[in-house]
Amino acid sequence: MNLLSNRIQALSESATIAMSRKSREMRENGVDVISLSLGEPDFNTPDFVKEAAKQAIDENYSKYPPIPGYKDLREAISHKFKRDNNLDYKDTQIVVSTGAKQSIANVVLCTINPGDEVLLPAPYWVTYSEIVKLAGGKPIVVNTSIDNDFKVTQRQLEAHTTAKTKMLIFSSPCNPSGSVFTESDLEEIAAYLRQHKQVLAIADEIYEQITFTGKHLSLAGFEGVYDQVITVNGLSKGFAMTGWRCGYIGAPQWLADACTKMQGQFTSAASSITQRAALAALQADPNELTTMKEAFLKRRDLVVKLVKEIPGFKTNLPQGAFYVFPDISALLGKKAGDQNLESSADLCHYLLEEAHVALVPGEAFGSPHCVRISYASSEAELKEALQRIKNAVENLIA
Repeated sequence: MNLLSNRIQALSESATIAMSRKSREMRENGVDVISLSLGEPDFNTPDFVKEAAKQAIDENYSKYPPIPGYKDLREAISHKFKRDNNLDYKDTQIVVSTGAKQSIANVVLCTINPGDEVLLPAPYWVTYSEIVKLAGGKPIVVNTSIDNDFKVTQRQLEAHTTAKTKMLIFSSPCNPSGSVFTESDLEEIAAYLRQHKQVLAIADEIYEQITFTGKHLSLAGFEGVYDQVITVNGLSKGFAMTGWRCGYIGAPQWLADACTKMQGQFTSAASSITQRAALAALQADPNELTTMKEAFLKRRDLVVKLVKEIPGFKTNLPQGAFYVFPDISALLGKKAGDQNLESSADLCHYLLEEAHVALVPGEAFGSPHCVRISYASSEAELKEALQRIKNAVENLIA
């Protein structure tokens, strides 16, 4: 007898987590696997942030915090939005959650009804579509291509819009492509929103601190769309605090209130100790992060150079995050022994078994002709992994 709900059975496992689990199992069995699958900085949390957490423990921050977060933390986030993004969010418009993933889930569950359509420019982060499905919504994939740097246009959004369209979700810098939306790119989205006042947009800016060119721009700052945009951010990527679990939103007041209500029935507030650490991080000079960003830029250049040497891999030059998302269409149809490689999932399985390198197939991101390579690893590991991939690809049969 199957007692599981239809809801959980319809939900897909995170492809990144699945690939990480598979590579970990192989390692436990003695296989030398290099995993380039997880979106996690390989740096440690800054010492001053850790010290703030220790101090919070000593000061007995051990009681339930307010559901949307401590007031001084929300005030610090409000200041950060103004300082870094020129966005005006009052502290009451901010909700702190257990990671940006929960922030996004709160917003979607508070706004999407069964049958509502949500536009997802592909490639998109794996969890967007699953959260939409969990809310009863319908993900509508809007395909982009490497030739346009994986950017979506107003015309493409218009072509996929119906009377049921309720929301658009995108990230910049983008996971998985590393693409960074410029002023003209964001103006395309803003122009679309101005024409469709019934559509909300979630702007996922979790990789804001890892941008290699120019200044990060926020969609909510564009004329005429502030009340339609929910700005999502957090501490995981920029401050190497993945395990601390702290994300937040800036949103219209009515939606911030709704998210507080939703969160109050799911998890209550984010960890009190994490919040005190987050306060220290957000009050710090953003230049504290320069060393990590410089290291990622150096790795990006190394990985792009090596990826271009792999037959059948076509890549753009990502301007942010820590991913390369090459198009591997030229390899589909080739054979690995008796197996035909019909999809990026087939290629990733082959590379894991043959080269002992874990990547994430593009199907999970809505782009089945690509694979995601995370370069949040040491330069030595990256060189070894990409050489293994090159050797394995060269052994494929046409």
